[in-house]
Amino acid sequence: MNRIVEMGKEVLRKEANAIIKVMEGLDETFALMVEALEACQGRVVLTGIGKSGLIAKKISSTLSSIGTPSLYLHPADSLHGDLGMVQKSDIFFAISNSGESEEIVKILPWVKRMGIYTLVMSGNRRSTIAKYGDLVITVRVDEACPYNIVPTSSTTAMLALGDALAIALMRKRNFQKEDFALLHPGGALGRRLILRVEDLMHTGESMPKVYDDMLMKDVIYEVSSKRLGMTGVFNRQDELLGIITDGDLRRALERYPDMLERPARDVMVGNPKGIEKDALAAHALKKMEQYSITSLFVYDKSDGRQPIGIIHIHDLLRAKIV
Repeated sequence: MNRIVEMGKEVLRKEANAIIKVMEGLDETFALMVEALEACQGRVVLTGIGKSGLIAKKISSTLSSIGTPSLYLHPADSLHGDLGMVQKSDIFFAISNSGESEEIVKILPWVKRMGIYTLVMSGNRRSTIAKYGDLVITVRVDEACPYNIVPTSSTTAMLALGDALAIALMRKRNFQKEDFALLHPGGALGRRLILRVEDLMHTGESMPKVYDDMLMKDVIYEVSSKRLGMTGVFNRQDELLGIITDGDLRRALERYPDMLERPARDVMVGNPKGIEKDALAAHALKKMEQYSITSLFVYDKSDGRQPIGIIHIHDLLRAKIV
């Protein structure tokens, strides 16, 4: 068993060393590639076959996720009509460890005739494919395979180098997490960075509301019917004065024997917490946690006294902000 574990560690060590070797060999070609990608007016079209094709697909997906339009072109399909996807404004990016993949070699003359700027990632700088590249970056490493034939370290190093290109480009463009979230609206990060309070708040008739001179028996009905465990207390000018929660009702029952006949102003707690409508929903959650509360009144602006809605922690739970 220990021997098998050591085998696994050896493979990981070799692949880690391959990445370090590529890192130490980086030169100005890497910077020029990043600049070319930044200047691209069209899309980045990646191609590769076999294991290199899988790496090309992943790099293409990563580039698209950081706002650089990209697609993967299967080299065999490109020979039968798919080359029409490639435009002069694109960058063509070929990935091949050997640098001699026949399918890619066949399409590169057409790419060059079209005047399309070409990047190459290869394990052989003197290969046929590399000769077509305007910029060539070399990934020459020994495989983790004991016979040095199964693509292992080479694909790992190419994948890592693709990530390095993408992240360097991302930082050069000052691509922020908010930009990332806009391209990933279905993910947890996207929800936290896109959803605003106004997207989730209760407004109009769904917002619990009573006036300060209303009797508590009517307040209880409002709290129960709106199902948010609280209600805002307003004056007759529709300015928010306070809040009454389920907890306040229980405490008032202990304090006032005639609680049901008292006005709401006797039971309410003043200065309820609020938040602006364009604040992130995640910020609303943080504020609720800070004050150990379950709801916030929502305002058009921070100095307002007339809320336009209310957001409850259950709204955040349903939106998967928590």
